[in-house]
Amino acid sequence: MLQSLANSMKIPELRNRILFTLGMIVVFRIGTHIPTPGVDAAMLTSNLPSSELFSFLNMFSGGALRRFSVFALGIAPYINASIIMQLLVYVIPYLEHLAKEEGEEGRKRISQYTRYGTVLIGALQAFGISFMLERYQVVPQPGWPFKIMAVITLTAGTAFIMWLGEQMTSHGIGNGISILITAGILASLPEAIVQQIVLFSGSAEDVVKTILLLIVVIAVIMAIVTVQDGVRKIPVQYAKRVVGRRVYGGQNTFIPLRVNQAGVIPVIFASSILLFPSMIANWIQSLESMQDWIKNPIVFWVLNIFHYNSWTYLFLYAVLIIFFTYFYTAITFNIQELSDNMKKYGGFIPGIRAGRPTVDYLERTLSRITLAGGIFLAVVAVIPNMLINLMNVQFYFGGTALLIVVGVAMDTMRQLESHLVTRHYEGFMKKKGLR
Repeated sequence: MLQSLANSMKIPELRNRILFTLGMIVVFRIGTHIPTPGVDAAMLTSNLPSSELFSFLNMFSGGALRRFSVFALGIAPYINASIIMQLLVYVIPYLEHLAKEEGEEGRKRISQYTRYGTVLIGALQAFGISFMLERYQVVPQPGWPFKIMAVITLTAGTAFIMWLGEQMTSHGIGNGISILITAGILASLPEAIVQQIVLFSGSAEDVVKTILLLIVVIAVIMAIVTVQDGVRKIPVQYAKRVVGRRVYGGQNTFIPLRVNQAGVIPVIFASSILLFPSMIANWIQSLESMQDWIKNPIVFWVLNIFHYNSWTYLFLYAVLIIFFTYFYTAITFNIQELSDNMKKYGGFIPGIRAGRPTVDYLERTLSRITLAGGIFLAVVAVIPNMLINLMNVQFYFGGTALLIVVGVAMDTMRQLESHLVTRHYEGFMKKKGLR
């Protein structure tokens, strides 16, 4: 591992990409400590609620929400705008035309619309948060001037994070947005560990709970690493072709269909979608003027459904993860194009005719693999949270955070691996039998 890191620093292009990525992470961490103007930091620390939902949101923002910095909204508005735009591509003919017919130019246009949506969603969230801050009496001079300033500041912070992520993807290593989310989670890990140590009483029951929690965390990490590298190999044969005096083709190869084709994107999408109802329910319950309305059985039932870490919330979370696994795999893996390329170069799957039968076979196989990958993601994301509920352990680095951190780390290492192997260096992920 250390030798591989040393090798990666010997390649000028790769070294520049690594340093650029680290530099952008430093900029992001600095931004999480720049306070939003007009908010009393001392009052903020003492008056804001302490709940599982708030701790979860604060973990994903890298502590920016607790300090209410200019990056308090984090990257959530961009993720939600991306989800909405990808859904609209299949609903609005104009967007579908841009995605399928316009090529690179169309994708750039859709990316621009996603940025506009990010700004709009960020402004709406910032406007709602400004009201919440005034209710908690952490704003010395409340009113419309503060609301306008908060909306401009927080929206600009989200737009800047979005720009950072795009620059990291273009000029750095890995997916910039995912790396920023991971950096925020890892920055909150020491605080979560300290909280767990403070709550640890030293009793036999606490010792058993802690050991069991550590075993679950280690088992989840091992399972993520195993499944992330798992592939279904579809054998492919290429017929021999004679062009002039040369013979092409005739070799056997395979199509590697990953068990988890979508990576950690479904987890990020699902958690972002479910954060909105949880946040709204949490804010409504904090309003004294709404207490009589909340006592209505139907309203109380609806609020409890989306209560963070409730059983109904975890069930919906698992369902959304499976849905987004299928959805993201469908929009990123073009089976028809793969089949056409195989047919063009004389490739075929043994026992399967070229053309439509090949497409049907690949779709059926991919659907089964995707179901297994989606169920795995849902189980890994939900099981640790269920154990935390059952054991009553206040530890927020659960399955969702583990999936994101381990998944992003592996994807980033794969990119580093490809750079090293291209230049004949031994990569990070050593494979048995290969030199």
